[in-house]
Amino acid sequence: MTFTLHGGTSALLVSMPHIGTDIPPELQDAYVPRALAVEDTDWHLERLYSFLPELGASVLMPRYSRYVIDLNRPPDDAPMYPGASNTELCPTRFFTGDALYQPGCEPEPVERARRREAYWRPYHTALAAELQRIKAIHGYALLWDAHSIRSHIPWLFEGALPGLNVGTANGASADPSVASAVEQACALASDVTHVLNGRFKGGYITRHYGAPQERVHAVQLEMCQYLYMREALPFDYDEKKARAVQPLLKTMLSQALAACRGRHEK
Repeated sequence: MTFTLHGGTSALLVSMPHIGTDIPPELQDAYVPRALAVEDTDWHLERLYSFLPELGASVLMPRYSRYVIDLNRPPDDAPMYPGASNTELCPTRFFTGDALYQPGCEPEPVERARRREAYWRPYHTALAAELQRIKAIHGYALLWDAHSIRSHIPWLFEGALPGLNVGTANGASADPSVASAVEQACALASDVTHVLNGRFKGGYITRHYGAPQERVHAVQLEMCQYLYMREALPFDYDEKKARAVQPLLKTMLSQALAACRGRHEK
């Protein structure tokens, strides 16, 4: 199976498209040895979001690394952030800009198409079906696309990222009341910086599935990894830091869900 889906009871679906760490054995020789440590993973999110059953959330998680396929990129591989450094549907570079593959071993168009059908398509089929199921029961759905990233990556952005980067595709993927609820929750943590629709406005998942006019609201959270883990090898989970930030995450999700409920359950 290329993904795991835990069905929930509420209107919330949490997608974690970059937590996968597997690289199929038959592909491994094409990568540089460093790639097998999958350093650009959204590490430990399933552990950080361990409170999701309390919210009745559905949770969708992939098995394979973003180095095999980036589930948060469009199937036609169009750049998500024109004019900036972008990762691809089948990435060829680390976040540092270094080559991911041995010389001459980058995936050809036929191989990219194969990966799209083998790994990308099943994840998105499941995501779309779960949103449809949730909407049929509740009349609306909230999609939360969960990510994490190192706070300093010069190849992708200048300087340091805010701790919490909330994206709603510049307001197109979620009702303003939902974005406002998330921002208000962020503001409760005076020691954690945040921004709405800054460098990370939401990738393909947020932009494609978010349709507030159709009662589907999508929010991406790109959070800095220093809030809950070590940002360098061996990328250890920091239990003390994680316990400190988990109530904030839970409040953000709860407030967003409450905003959806207030918008549609009148």
